[in-house]
Amino acid sequence: MTEENNTSSNDTPDMATDQPIEDRVNNRSQRPSSDAFKEFMAGQWAPADTTLPPEDAVAPFAAKRRLGLSQRFPGERLVIPAGPLKVRSNDTDYRFRPHSGFAHMTGLGLDHEPDAVLVFDPVEEGTGDDGGNHRATLYFRPMAGRDTEEFYSNSRSGEFWIGQRPTLPELRARLGIPTAHMDEALEDAITRGAGNTALGGVRIRLLRDVDLNCDALVDTSRINTGVDLEESDKLDAELPEALSELRLVKDEWEIEQMRAAVDATMNGFHDVARALPRAVEHKRGERVVEGAFFSRAREEGNDLGYDTIAASGNNATVLHWMRNSGQVNSGDLILVDAGVEADSLYTADITRTMPVNGKYTEIQRKIYQAIVDAQDAAFAVAKPGTTFRDLHTAAITVLAERLDAWGLLPVPLEEALADTGQQHRRWMPHGTSHHLGLDVHDCAQARRDMYLDGILEPGMVFTIEPGLYFKAEDLAVPEEYRGIGVRLEDDVLVTEDGCVNLSAELPRTPDEIEAWMARVQAG
Repeated sequence: MTEENNTSSNDTPDMATDQPIEDRVNNRSQRPSSDAFKEFMAGQWAPADTTLPPEDAVAPFAAKRRLGLSQRFPGERLVIPAGPLKVRSNDTDYRFRPHSGFAHMTGLGLDHEPDAVLVFDPVEEGTGDDGGNHRATLYFRPMAGRDTEEFYSNSRSGEFWIGQRPTLPELRARLGIPTAHMDEALEDAITRGAGNTALGGVRIRLLRDVDLNCDALVDTSRINTGVDLEESDKLDAELPEALSELRLVKDEWEIEQMRAAVDATMNGFHDVARALPRAVEHKRGERVVEGAFFSRAREEGNDLGYDTIAASGNNATVLHWMRNSGQVNSGDLILVDAGVEADSLYTADITRTMPVNGKYTEIQRKIYQAIVDAQDAAFAVAKPGTTFRDLHTAAITVLAERLDAWGLLPVPLEEALADTGQQHRRWMPHGTSHHLGLDVHDCAQARRDMYLDGILEPGMVFTIEPGLYFKAEDLAVPEEYRGIGVRLEDDVLVTEDGCVNLSAELPRTPDEIEAWMARVQAG
C-alpha cells in the first residue's frame, strides 16, 4: 500500500477515539437511538397498578428499633445509608444487599433499595416518631416512568432490565416511614443546619464506609462549617456500635425469621447428605456438596448467609476453608458449615461433620463425641443471668479434659487451663459462640461489656460451636489423629428459663448422624 493511499484512508476521524470511555461499556447493547424508536418505546404500555400494599409485618417492630436508636442520640442527625451497587466484573454487579444497620432500622431486605439513605432528623425531645427525638425519612430513587429513556436504557435501574422497584408511596405504605426522592431532597436533608454545635449547628452522625457519596457529602459539610473532623470520626464510630447493641436481643419478628432460616438450612443439610455419594465420584467433590446446599439457599431463601465451608479430610482443619476445591474420599470426614439467608436477610449458621461413607471410625467417633459433650456443657449454661463468656469456658474446659485424658497436653491440665498456659487452644483456637442475626457474626461492633462480658437475656440468638482440629502436619499428636477436623454448631435462642436449640431437629450425635445418612441416602 502506498503512502498516498494510507493517508487517504485515515482522513475520516476514528469515531471510537472520540467516544467517552464511560460510554464504551454500552457498546455491546446496540440499542436504537432514533427519535422514532424513542417515541414508540414511550407509549402503549398498560397503566401501572397504583393500589397501595398493606403494611409489612415487620413495620411496627422496625419502628420500635428506630425509637431505641433515637433515644440514644437526642438532638443529633443520624445518617444510615443502605449502600450502593458493587461492580462484580466490568458492567455486571453483585446481587445487592443493604447494610445490616439499614435493614434493621427499616425492615427492608432483598435488593430493591440500592443507594437509599435513612435520615433521622432531630426534633424537640419526645415530639418525634412514637414519642422519640427524631423524625425519620427514607430517601431513595424510585423507578423512572415508562415514558422516560431510563425505563429501557439504564441497565442498573431501568424496569426493562431489572424489573419493578417500589414507588415512594408504596414503600411508605409498607414501612410506615415517610419517603422522599433522594435526587431532589437528600443533600438538603443531610446538610441543612449542620455545623459546630457550639455555634448552634446540628451534629451529624454518619454510618461511615457504607456509601462513599454520603461520606463525601458529610465530610464536605463538616469542612465548610468548621467541624472538628477527628472528633467527628470518633462520634461516628459510636453509631455502628449502637446499631450492633440494639440487635443483641431479637424481637418477636426477628426470632420468627431466624426459625425460618434455620429450617431452610436444615433442609440444605439433608441435600448435602444426599449428594455425598456423587461427591465421592467427582474430582472436586467439595464443590458438589457446596452446590447442593446453594441450590437450597436460593430455593428457600435470598442467598447464602456466608460462603459455604465444605471441607473434606485435612481441609476440615482449615477453619475458614472456602475454596471447596478438594476431593471427597470415602473414609474421611467432611465438615460442612453453612447457612441459608432468608429474604429478610436473617441467616442461620450450622455445622455438621459427617463420615463420607456413613460410618465413623473409632478415632473419628472418639473425637466427635468429645465435641458433643463440650457442646452439651455450653447448652447447660446458656440461660439468663450467665455471661456470654461462660459458654466458651464450659465448652473449652471439657475439651481440655479430653485432650488431657488422651495424653495430648504437654503440661498438667491445671497449668493448661490457667491464663498463662492455654496449650489446649492449639487444637481449638476460635471462640465457642457468636451472636447471630442479620449478619452471621452479628452485633460485631458492640462493646466488650455488652458482648463477651454481657449477661445473657431472653431473645438473644447465638451459635454454640466447639471443635477440634488436628492438622496432617501436626507432630504434637499421634498419627491416628492427624488430618481430622471436627466442628459441631447449632443455633440457640435464650428463653426465660434456659435455651432452645433451634436446629435440634438436625441429627447431632454420632449414632444419630449415621442413622440419618443411611436413611437419606436410601431415599
